[in-house]
Amino acid sequence: MGEQPELGYEQARDELVEVVRALEAGGTDLEESLRLWERGEELARICERWLDGARVRLDAVLAEDDPATDADPDPDPDAD
Repeated sequence: MGEQPELGYEQARDELVEVVRALEAGGTDLEESLRLWERGEELARICERWLDGARVRLDAVLAEDDPATDADPDPDPDAD
Protein backbone atom coordinates (compact mmCIF):
# COMPACT_ATOMS: atom_id res chain seq x y z
CA MET A 1 0.00 0.00 0.00
CA GLY A 2 1.47 3.39 -1.02
CA GLU A 3 2.25 6.09 1.49
CA GLN A 4 -0.11 9.06 1.30
CA PRO A 5 1.36 12.54 1.52
CA GLU A 6 0.64 14.11 4.88
CA LEU A 7 -2.38 16.36 5.05
CA GLY A 8 -2.16 20.00 5.97
CA TYR A 9 -3.34 20.97 9.44
CA GLU A 10 -6.66 22.40 8.28
CA GLN A 11 -7.42 19.39 6.10
CA ALA A 12 -6.63 16.95 8.90
CA ARG A 13 -8.65 18.96 11.43
CA ASP A 14 -11.67 19.18 9.11
CA GLU A 15 -11.59 15.46 8.36
CA LEU A 16 -11.21 14.71 12.07
CA VAL A 17 -14.35 16.76 12.78
CA GLU A 18 -16.23 14.67 10.21
CA VAL A 19 -14.94 11.42 11.71
CA VAL A 20 -16.09 12.50 15.18
CA ARG A 21 -19.51 13.48 13.82
CA ALA A 22 -19.88 10.10 12.13
CA LEU A 23 -18.93 8.25 15.32
CA GLU A 24 -21.27 10.36 17.44
CA ALA A 25 -24.15 9.86 15.00
CA GLY A 26 -23.84 6.09 15.30
CA GLY A 27 -25.57 3.84 12.84
CA THR A 28 -22.35 2.17 11.71
CA ASP A 29 -21.39 -1.41 12.29
CA LEU A 30 -18.47 -2.36 14.51
CA GLU A 31 -16.02 -2.73 11.62
CA GLU A 32 -16.83 0.73 10.24
CA SER A 33 -16.69 2.27 13.72
CA LEU A 34 -13.23 0.78 14.27
CA ARG A 35 -12.09 2.07 10.88
CA LEU A 36 -13.36 5.55 11.74
CA TRP A 37 -11.71 5.42 15.17
CA GLU A 38 -8.35 4.42 13.66
CA ARG A 39 -8.60 7.18 11.07
CA GLY A 40 -9.45 9.66 13.82
CA GLU A 41 -6.38 8.61 15.79
CA GLU A 42 -4.21 9.06 12.70
CA LEU A 43 -5.70 12.50 12.01
CA ALA A 44 -5.18 13.55 15.63
CA ARG A 45 -1.49 12.57 15.37
CA ILE A 46 -1.13 14.61 12.17
CA CYS A 47 -2.69 17.66 13.87
CA GLU A 48 -0.44 17.21 16.88
CA ARG A 49 2.68 17.09 14.68
CA TRP A 50 1.61 20.33 12.96
CA LEU A 51 0.96 22.02 16.31
CA ASP A 52 4.25 20.80 17.78
CA GLY A 53 6.11 22.14 14.75
CA ALA A 54 4.37 25.48 15.04
CA ARG A 55 5.21 25.63 18.76
CA VAL A 56 8.90 25.01 18.06
CA ARG A 57 8.95 27.71 15.38
CA LEU A 58 7.14 30.18 17.64
CA ASP A 59 9.51 29.48 20.55
CA ALA A 60 12.48 30.07 18.24
CA VAL A 61 11.10 33.41 17.06
CA LEU A 62 10.29 34.50 20.61
CA ALA A 63 13.79 33.54 21.75
CA GLU A 64 15.30 35.64 18.94
CA ASP A 65 13.17 38.64 19.93
CA ASP A 66 13.81 38.35 23.68
CA PRO A 67 16.56 40.82 24.68
CA ALA A 68 17.17 38.86 27.89
CA THR A 69 18.50 35.94 25.84
CA ASP A 70 21.04 38.24 24.14
CA ALA A 71 22.57 39.58 27.36
CA ASP A 72 25.13 37.68 29.41
CA PRO A 73 23.13 36.54 32.46
CA ASP A 74 26.15 36.93 34.77
CA PRO A 75 28.74 39.25 33.21
CA ASP A 76 31.11 39.03 36.22
CA PRO A 77 30.68 35.72 38.08
CA ASP A 78 33.32 36.71 40.69
CA ALA A 79 31.59 39.94 41.73
CA ASP A 80 29.38 39.87 44.81
